[in-house]
Amino acid sequence: MRHHGRMNELDDLASLARALQRFADERAWGPFHAPKNLACALSVEAAELLEHFQWLTEAQSCALSPEKKAEVAHEMADVLLYLVQLATQLDVDLLATAREKMRLNALKYPAPTPPAQG
Repeated sequence: MRHHGRMNELDDLASLARALQRFADERAWGPFHAPKNLACALSVEAAELLEHFQWLTEAQSCALSPEKKAEVAHEMADVLLYLVQLATQLDVDLLATAREKMRLNALKYPAPTPPAQG
């Protein structure tokens, strides 16, 4: 995210992780941020995200009102925030791990080869 030509301090995951750690430290939440607790909280937030789509058709889920889209975006942010906190607690580099997982998925699910022209 850029604001007026400069990088926002939360533009990358490392900065976001540091800001989240400061936020938790200021509230003395450390004892509650064991990996198990963060994983549970992440799961709850993912369920809250899913709840917005529970009874929608596929077409409806692609055409959210601006208000509903904002609510969904906040739930998505909650999922991300807990995931980043969990990664911090477990010392996992999320971006490097995501790239590695994409590489593994490409091996497991190769793209189809186009038929030979001719």
